[in-house]
Amino acid sequence: MFTGIIEALGRIDRVESKGQDLVLTINSGALDLSDVRLGDSIAVNGVCLTVVQLLNQGFVADVSAESLVHTDMAKYQLGTQVNLEKALTLSTRLVGHLVSGHVDGIGQVVQRYSEGRSVRFDISCPDSLSKYIANKGSITIDGVSLTVTGLNEGGFSLNIVPHTVAQTTIESYRVGQNIHVEVDLMARYAERLLSANALKSESSNEAVHKKEASSKLDQAFLSEHGFLR
Repeated sequence: MFTGIIEALGRIDRVESKGQDLVLTINSGALDLSDVRLGDSIAVNGVCLTVVQLLNQGFVADVSAESLVHTDMAKYQLGTQVNLEKALTLSTRLVGHLVSGHVDGIGQVVQRYSEGRSVRFDISCPDSLSKYIANKGSITIDGVSLTVTGLNEGGFSLNIVPHTVAQTTIESYRVGQNIHVEVDLMARYAERLLSANALKSESSNEAVHKKEASSKLDQAFLSEHGFLR
């Protein structure tokens, strides 16, 4: 789990294909790796990756075929800048929101313009994700915990303050750029609970109807054959 508060900017130093997978060598920049061990998780542009090798100034991580299908990492090249965050601990301050590091879909920058000292973005996203996104709700973009400032047809808007722009890859966003989108965990669990309850209710109603129908048929059968008078 993560908080969506970026700790450092990193850089892709090597991309190696291994069958259907990728191996990324990531320069960790100013990220403190002194407490990181093999097998630990680090979010790279919002994607939870496992450290398989520690280097003097970075780490190596595998990217599975499954992750490549649901992210934009297959397009990463040498020099690609990435947001980095180590997994949270029980003593970590939760200053963003709970982030799983599992990307739900790919969004795209539709528009970028200044609004006072901030930068405003209009983002498009798959229709399948729109139902999880609420005005003033939390969302994660390339691993950055943000607040939705508006809902648009086919997407949503974000207002990014200068500090966040300067400390993340958001400064480099341009129209047409793909970004990783993770919706709020609470929205996904709420949908699961509601759908499970609806299915249970539907099954219960169906069982009642079948019982009633069976009861009527039994009574009609008995009456027809002289067992009921």
